Amino acid sequence: MPARIVLLVTSPRLPAGLLSAAAWDLVRGTPVFAAAQSGQTAALAAAGVSVTVTDRPVDDLLAAGDAVWLAGPAGDQDLARKLGLRLAREPGLAELELMYGSWDPPGARLLDAVTVMDRLRSPGGDPWKREQTHQSLAEYLLEEAYEAYDAIMAADYAALREELGDVLLQVVLHARLAEELPDGRAWNVDDVAGDLVDKMVRRNPHVFGDAAVRDIDDIMAQWQRIKNEEKPRDSVLDGVPLSQPALALAAKVLARVREAGLTVPLPAGGGLGERLLRAVAEAGADAEGALRAAVLAYAESVRAAERA
Repeated sequence: MPARIVLLVTSPRLPAGLLSAAAWDLVRGTPVFAAAQSGQTAALAAAGVSVTVTDRPVDDLLAAGDAVWLAGPAGDQDLARKLGLRLAREPGLAELELMYGSWDPPGARLLDAVTVMDRLRSPGGDPWKREQTHQSLAEYLLEEAYEAYDAIMAADYAALREELGDVLLQVVLHARLAEELPDGRAWNVDDVAGDLVDKMVRRNPHVFGDAAVRDIDDIMAQWQRIKNEEKPRDSVLDGVPLSQPALALAAKVLARVREAGLTVPLPAGGGLGERLLRAVAEAGADAEGALRAAVLAYAESVRAAERA
């Protein structure tokens, strides 16, 4: 019966030794070989599994009969090719098999993004990123968000994929900068993700708890109630981002006033700002979106006139 040679591939993004039950059964009952010492060989050794490091993998694997090769993340294609050629010349000598001992979990490439950003920000990395501060990057966060918004409005989802990557770059870079904050104020990307997870669980008790909701309106009211409990505010306007475009800011402020049931007269002046604020209040709709649509339509008219 032909010998069985298994190329055992594991995810580099999971802790060494975190293997499937089938993989553990295999390495505990079969001679194991590797090209070098690694976290995986150390984890196996700690579990009582002996690993032979060799620079003659083809010969040693074939000589061992049944054997396991601890492959790299790419599966050690060069070794697989050499073994395949050898076995093609000597049919019946052994059978070559690929086994995945662990797989990348969903979101695993986010770990790569964090690792790459750390390299770029560390000594010997990218000089531009090493010079940046939260303040110097602020404009880019807005710019990337707007580009993602444009891709959504254009229903260009291939572009959206790229633009969301640029937004993610800003998030990861800001988190990396925050690791260097002084006086015990430092935090990192895990803190960001952890806070987000806690918030999602806390504000969705109808999913993660036993809260009963009837419809979307109930869900929105529940979210707002929990948010208010988490962040008691002195004013209905607390939390409104003041750096957003003026029309969007006006609409948000007016919406907060309406939701609170307040009656606050609008300014009666004849200045441009006062007139615009009254126009937004009278519109009762997405003033920012409405003006954007009107400007884009006008821009197309300008282009048509230029073509004519």
